[in-house]
Amino acid sequence: MNKLILNTGVQDFIFQKISSDIMSVLLREPIFEGIAQKELAEQIEAKKKCQDKLPTWFNTPNIYYPNKLNIEQTSSELTAQYKAQIVDGKSLIDLTGGFGVDSYFFSKKMESVLHCEINPELSEIAHHNFEILGQANIECFSVNGIDFLKNSSSNFDWVFVDPSRRNDKKGKVFLLEDCLPNLPEHLPLLFEKAQNVLVKTSPLLDIKMGIIELNFVKEVHVVAVQNEVKELLFILEKGFKGSIEIKTINLQPKQNDEFDFLLEKEQHINIDFGEPASYLYEPNAAILKSGGFKSVAKAYGLKKLHPHSHLYTSEEILDFPGRRFKVQHILPYSKKSLKSISLSKANITTRNFPISVAELRKKHKIKDGGSRYVFFTKAINDSLLVLDCEKVVD
Repeated sequence: MNKLILNTGVQDFIFQKISSDIMSVLLREPIFEGIAQKELAEQIEAKKKCQDKLPTWFNTPNIYYPNKLNIEQTSSELTAQYKAQIVDGKSLIDLTGGFGVDSYFFSKKMESVLHCEINPELSEIAHHNFEILGQANIECFSVNGIDFLKNSSSNFDWVFVDPSRRNDKKGKVFLLEDCLPNLPEHLPLLFEKAQNVLVKTSPLLDIKMGIIELNFVKEVHVVAVQNEVKELLFILEKGFKGSIEIKTINLQPKQNDEFDFLLEKEQHINIDFGEPASYLYEPNAAILKSGGFKSVAKAYGLKKLHPHSHLYTSEEILDFPGRRFKVQHILPYSKKSLKSISLSKANITTRNFPISVAELRKKHKIKDGGSRYVFFTKAINDSLLVLDCEKVVD
């Protein structure tokens, strides 16, 4: 960490160059004594990535930034704030602290937070930024979080861990046992030190596999931001033996979509199937990831088009955690039927359909965009359907 970067003139330069071409900064002769142009460029790149993702950091003077990869890998403010709502009590230890976004928001909820980060420079950067942000209840330790926990005599209300999805031997991985730290291996230690464990994982992790790999899973939160799943959160409570609750949330600028269901009930729910009616519903990305396909149909009194299509229908318009459409035309899939509705430009979605969106566009010469939304899917009898729709604006 080069503290010369915190000088006022350097900070002013970084702010002024936020919109500049990075190469123009890199190729200049050194501007400030003791600071390489590469260091300046890294600060500018990383700060720019925080503009929307981490506005508190971006808008606070004298924040020191790590390389842009650390910013890309950290939680956004939106998802970190959501995680902070989950925990309660007095103390929390973050075993994989990183840049410290999660620790910062946890510290607004807990009396004390311990931030463990194995990378000494990143630990120093996080410590500096916590001081700048005025969070005095976070202690930083430049150590392996698991080793710290082994050697600590303290107990905590919560342990938080975000295992790295990169393994030096295996590259990018998705099983928890292949992540660093190996969470399934260290669970006994975590439960020795805390009653509650919060685990953040990649959105690509299979939820059921995650439940199998972990112990005492009480809740799984599927967190999406503007219909893109960003992370899965597993809440573990020592000794828990009840039904696992799946909580889905789609964080949006105006109104968040939330839908919860019990995992064991999902398998036994009986729902109705039917032909497309006046309105079509597509669940948001968090629900689609959660697998609560029957639960959402039951909760909203909808009919499903096909067991594997995950599209729903009703005669009357209903509130729904996802997109809603007014069905204009229902057609069998064929070149002739598409020609009959003059489909030259549309937003296309395929659900349980044998042809990809790219292939459909090429084959039928359909441009992207416009106000039409066309779904290519299957009916309950497996026939191929085309649903020409207009989006219902909330």
